[in-house]
Order: sequence, then C-alpha cells, then structure tokens
Amino acid sequence: MSTLQFFRIILARWHIIVAATLAGLLAAISIVLVVPPRYVADSRIMLDVIKPDPVTGQVMATSFLRAYTKTQTQLVKDYKVANRVVTALGWANDKEMLKQYRNRKAGDDRDFSHWAAQKVIEGTRVRLIEGSNILEIAYNSNDPDQARVVADAIRTAYADYTLEARQEAARRNADWYDAQAAKAKTMLFQSEATVSNYEKQNGILMQENRVDLDSARLSALASQTMAPVAVETGTGSPSAASMQLVTLDAEISQASKTLGPNNPQLIEMHRRREVLAAQAAAERSGGSNGNVQAARITQSMFEAQKSKVMAQREKVEHLRLLQTEVDLRRDQYNKAVARAAQLRQEADVADPGITSLGAAVTPDSPVFPNKPLIFMGSIAFSGFVGLALALFLELVGRRVRSSEDLQSAVMAPVLAIISNPDAPKRGFRFGLGLGSGAGRLKTARA
Repeated sequence: MSTLQFFRIILARWHIIVAATLAGLLAAISIVLVVPPRYVADSRIMLDVIKPDPVTGQVMATSFLRAYTKTQTQLVKDYKVANRVVTALGWANDKEMLKQYRNRKAGDDRDFSHWAAQKVIEGTRVRLIEGSNILEIAYNSNDPDQARVVADAIRTAYADYTLEARQEAARRNADWYDAQAAKAKTMLFQSEATVSNYEKQNGILMQENRVDLDSARLSALASQTMAPVAVETGTGSPSAASMQLVTLDAEISQASKTLGPNNPQLIEMHRRREVLAAQAAAERSGGSNGNVQAARITQSMFEAQKSKVMAQREKVEHLRLLQTEVDLRRDQYNKAVARAAQLRQEADVADPGITSLGAAVTPDSPVFPNKPLIFMGSIAFSGFVGLALALFLELVGRRVRSSEDLQSAVMAPVLAIISNPDAPKRGFRFGLGLGSGAGRLKTARA
C-alpha cells in the first residue's frame, strides 16, 4: 500500500476516526469530572549518618549506609509509625473516618486501628533523594489540608519512634550488661576467695607482680651472695653490712607509717633486715674474718631458700593460674560495668539521629487527574484506535478508490482513465481518486 492509498482510506473513513477521537475525549472528560482529585504534600528529614554518635563518637561505615537508608525508608511505612499517626490525628473520634470504616468492604474484619493505619501506609510514599541523605515523605489525599497534616504527622511519628526505639534498645542492652556484671562480680569474689584459701593452706603469698615472697627473698639473697666481700681493715670503721642495716632500719621505720604489718613490701624489708643483721653480727664477732663469715651465712641462707622455692614451684604455678583467673574475672567485670554505664548514658540521649527540614506545605494543585495529560493522551490514543479501526474495515471490505487499487484487484495494467465531464467535481477527493461516478476505467489484460 502506497502513502497516497493510505491517505485515500483516511479521507474515505474520516468519520470513523473522528468518532473514535470524540468518544475518547468524552471519556477523558468524564474521568476528570467523576474521579476525585488527589493532592500530594511532602515533608523532608535528613538522616544524620555522617555525624558522630554523641555518646560513642562512632560514625556509620559506608558499607552499611545503603542498608541503613533502605531500612529507614521501610520504617517510615511501618505499622507502628502509622498507628502513631492515627492516634496523633485522633481519627478514632473523627466522624468521617468512622463512617468510612463502617462502609468498608464486606469481609474486612480488621479493627479500626489496623484499618486506619493501613490507610496511612497506602497513601504514603517515601524515597531517598538521589545523591543525598535526605528522605522525602509524601502523602496523597483527596483533601489538600489533610495531605499536609498527615505528612507532618508521619514525619513527627517517625522521629519519635526512632528516638524511643533507640532509647529502649540502649536500656535493654544496659540491663543485660548489668546482669553480666553481677555474674562477673560473683565469680570474681569466688576466684579471689579461692586464691586466698590456697595461699593460707600452702603458706604462699603472691605479690602484685605475680612473684611469691619466697621467690622475691631468693632474689634478694642472690644479690647478696653476688656482692663482693669487704675485708675489715682494723681502723674501727663500721662494716658495709652495718651501714646497710642502718639504712634499711630507716626505710622500715618510714614505711611502717604508711604500710600495714602484712604488706608484702614491708614483710620483704623485714626479711632483708634479718639477713643484714646476721651479716653485721658475724662481722662484729669475727673481727677481720667477719665479712667472710657473713658471706658464708648468706650463701647458706641462699641455698636453703633456693631449696624451698624449688620444692613449692608447682604450688606457685597453680597459684599463678588461679590469680590469672582472678584477673580475667576482674577484667570482665570492669568491661561489663563500663559498657552498662555507656548504654545508660546513651538511653538518656535525646537525639534520634535525624533532623527535620521543615513542615509540609498545602498543595495548590492536584497531581491527579492531570487534565492536560489526560486530554492529550486520550486524543492521541483514541485517534490511533480510530485509525486502526478504519484500516481494519478497509481490509475487510476492500474498495477500488484509484487506478492503483484496480490494478491490484484485477492484476492487469490500466491503459487509460476516461473522466465523465458531467460528474460533479469533488475537490481534493476527486483529485485523489475516482469516487462514486467520478469516471470510468478501461483496462486490458496483459
């Protein structure tokens, strides 16, 4: 089919195309007049994902940002948020809402709270503005004022729920850590009691540096045995042991003012004094050989102390293991107490992690129905349907409208076109084809 033939068909069946277009336009007008308008009001909030936490100082990792924003988008349309909106707007006492609830579909057995919350959810649209951390909360309604009020109510309900959920989670976790701290405290006391009883039963006292007193005394004796032996010159000057004994007595006197009698440091100082006292006595009684005699005594005490330490090594190692458990329990207790205190502080924070960017504005014009779009779309669609219908009718009932149609119909070339001079002129239609009474065609078969 050529372009000229196509236009002849359109001109021949123009009434079908015009009728279809008018029908579509009338349908569009009916839709505009019958369908209630829909107004959309939007409110925006900013997610504080780049601001450090006011308690912990932590910043959300980039890898979790997408999941977090997706979660917040779904949370805005959650039932708990929608139910807060229903309560805040007082829909349970609104006559219009109660009337709509009574006229709901048959078989809908939901209570009013769930029905109204679902109405809020269905009218809510939430999206994250591209390239930002701003959430846009939009609500559509037949009433522009209601659209604005509900949009603001959703934003407020979401902020309140986010804050309460954060505080509740912090309190719940704080309670759990308090319970763990109480357990760790009980186990710490049990471990300390076990260490104390073991020390009493075996006569071993462990210092803060995890060195028992016998090992510390052995180290002191070892340092004494490695010291050079001083020889008395007979000049009457005090020996080295006597001078060290005087110095140590002064230190003991000073330490006794601040340390208790059972303090490990004070006990060690007394044992060192015993060694120095024995050396000093040997020096005084032995004359020029006193230092040698004192060295022998020290060596003897060192060997005895060494044997004692070797004999109780297994007990000391077991005591260290017990002390390690005590340190572990103490560390667990301290961490649990610190974490519980941090969570208690977090539960008192009034920052929901979002920032409101302003109230919604009452929309001036509805988003549906969009009259220009509906009218233009209906004209285009119905015109296309009319054109398709005209072509279909032409194919079903094919007519000869020109020499080309005749040539296609009889499969023979057209030799001449004889016009009827008495036939009325039909303007453009006559120029395009023959029409009724436009002329006669003579054909010859090939």
